[in-house]
Amino acid sequence: MKNKFATIFIMSALTVSVMGCKDKANEATTTEAEEVMTPEVVTDKYIADVETSTITWTGYKPTGSHTGNINLENGVLNTADGKIAGGTFLIDMASLKDGEGSAKLEGHLKSPDFFDVENHPTAAFEITGLEEVDGKMMLSGNLALKDVKNNVTFPVSVSNDGDMMTLTSDTFTIDRSKWNVKYGSKSFFDDLGDKFINDDIELKIMVKAKKA
Repeated sequence: MKNKFATIFIMSALTVSVMGCKDKANEATTTEAEEVMTPEVVTDKYIADVETSTITWTGYKPTGSHTGNINLENGVLNTADGKIAGGTFLIDMASLKDGEGSAKLEGHLKSPDFFDVENHPTAAFEITGLEEVDGKMMLSGNLALKDVKNNVTFPVSVSNDGDMMTLTSDTFTIDRSKWNVKYGSKSFFDDLGDKFINDDIELKIMVKAKKA
């Protein structure tokens, strides 16, 4: 009987482990900052609707996870012949919210331990490229967070409805250690035991923009 229970326990643990690996979002390809996309001719400009655009984040640690959102401050998408040909976005770091409304967590995330919002009130994303790879549209851009700028590439879909354009990302992750967000990171500290916080931050982005 003991062996039977042990077998069930091991199989359950393996199942959870496999499911966890399967569900993990892919990390965005991250490289050094690149030249911003600047087309010779811009056909149309689309202004981001900050009220309906969303950025959802999830952070993980051994004991669970936290999910929340953060707002765009402003943004513009440029198009040439109906295709995205550049764009820039500012992200309002002070708007960072925990989905469960934890003021303590929000305050810690905005502190110098994490994103140091007092000294870095905005983050920025500048589009550097958009190309189709294996049937997927891959968006690249320079992400400036705190005092570091890296180029990230992740899959997106783009749709149009009249004067509205919607750009939606797949769920992806970025490695916060590459932007010097150090608190609780095994990339910087080797004595954390099980008190670490994962470097991966999961993101899901949806930008709605209206033709100017």
